[in-house]
Amino acid sequence: MKTYSIDTIDALNARTLVARDFLWIKARTFDTGLPFQYGFWSDVGDVTATIVDPDTGLPDSRDFEGAGTLVEIGDISLVSNLSVQSVDIRLSQIDEAVASVVRGYDLRQAVVEVYRLMFDPDTRLPLAPELPRFVGFIDGAPIVTPAEGGEGGITLRCVSHTQELTRSNPDTRSHDSQILRSATDDFLVDATVVGDWETFWGQASEKAS
Repeated sequence: MKTYSIDTIDALNARTLVARDFLWIKARTFDTGLPFQYGFWSDVGDVTATIVDPDTGLPDSRDFEGAGTLVEIGDISLVSNLSVQSVDIRLSQIDEAVASVVRGYDLRQAVVEVYRLMFDPDTRLPLAPELPRFVGFIDGAPIVTPAEGGEGGITLRCVSHTQELTRSNPDTRSHDSQILRSATDDFLVDATVVGDWETFWGQASEKAS
């Protein structure tokens, strides 16, 4: 269940707030694999906003670029279970910063965080740091180059981290598999034959040894 500060609840009831969406991307560089982070938001100009970091639970001040970079964020289902959620995020195809991030960095399985901050229209400042509405990773980033007179765009297809729970492990319970991790571990050395063993108690063995 999403919670809000008392100031935010009062302003929501008074219908005096303006909502803006924020996107934070944690990608990697192609040459070194080092982390690269960048933010976009759904309004004009650049802004520094304080959000709640999902990893630490603490407020974190970050820079976000605007001016039409973040076009649209699809519907996000706010659920309290482990079902896999997905969301499509549309970015501007003509913005130089978007092109630099999408084409210049490795977005495969890059982490994405989506926030929605409530702004006071009088002060033009957010009321309070917000927790992310969505945390997941990029599962695809198709770039549509339009024909003359057509419409293109960049869409980040994102899925929530709960998708990791659906992945199967191809590893097998065997000695050969175990020694790949530890050359001295013989715990599973008889795993493939122990099912055929016969143990006799209190009588002579009827099976030749």
